[in-house]
Amino acid sequence: MKLRDVGEDRLLEQLLAKLRAGPGIVLGPGDDCALVDSGKRGLLDVLKTDCLVEGIHFAKSTAPELVGWKAMARPLSDFAAMSAVPQFALVTLIVPSDRELSWVKRLYRGIEKAARRFDVSVVGGETSDIGGPAVVSLSITGFVEKKRWVGRGGGQAGDDLFVTGRLGGTLRGQHLRFIPRIAESRWLTENFPVHAMMDLSDGLGTDLPRLARASGLGFEVDEAALPRNRGCTITQAISDGEDYELLFAISPKNSLSLLSRWPKEFPRFPLTRIGRLNRKSKIENRKFPQGYVHFQKR
Repeated sequence: MKLRDVGEDRLLEQLLAKLRAGPGIVLGPGDDCALVDSGKRGLLDVLKTDCLVEGIHFAKSTAPELVGWKAMARPLSDFAAMSAVPQFALVTLIVPSDRELSWVKRLYRGIEKAARRFDVSVVGGETSDIGGPAVVSLSITGFVEKKRWVGRGGGQAGDDLFVTGRLGGTLRGQHLRFIPRIAESRWLTENFPVHAMMDLSDGLGTDLPRLARASGLGFEVDEAALPRNRGCTITQAISDGEDYELLFAISPKNSLSLLSRWPKEFPRFPLTRIGRLNRKSKIENRKFPQGYVHFQKR
């Protein structure tokens, strides 16, 4: 059996089941970030690593500054999904020896630009030669309050589902210029009890089923209500992937207040109710278009 026959989620299910859970782990593999005891009262340490592969996440012709921004912004988007605060980063750079030095310097300018934007300090890393395409990997650590973190698995039947921003259009370059929604996430958890949350890195069609599955629930979506970038179809909004917006679930009793307060805090940034979580047996969503799945060609 090949990896393309399995796909990312089934592969991880097989791998993660064999990992030992040591002491101090609050949330292990399978969510956007890992959470471990920090030894500090009221706080947890947050850990995340992510990578970009040339030819998969960016083209060889992509401006290296944009590659650097994306390399840093992707794991920061996962911090937003947990309502966590990033602090320190390690950069692993694996590039062929015939790559221009100027390309690497411009790449680091993009990394540093994103790091400054979100008060992250790059404190080290690793470099290596490779015979194939370039790979850039970022590992980030930070913290989140014990009473404030949000994972994928806390959704409740009847919860309203919301997304920030607009969806679709990643092939037009949005996947290289997105802004991690850390400020929005922190505001949400400060003001509302958010039951479940994740970032839309692989598209609503892949990530919403993940959130529902982690919560042991099904879902229904009002596809006509999906907030789309200009010129995008509903299918693109569901399936394009790399939106890096927040998808979250809250109780319906808080929805009206949220919709009223949000535009006062973020006047130029939309928030849309797109559906709700249901009991598993109520709706199967077999026809819901799929987003991006690693190891499987689209």
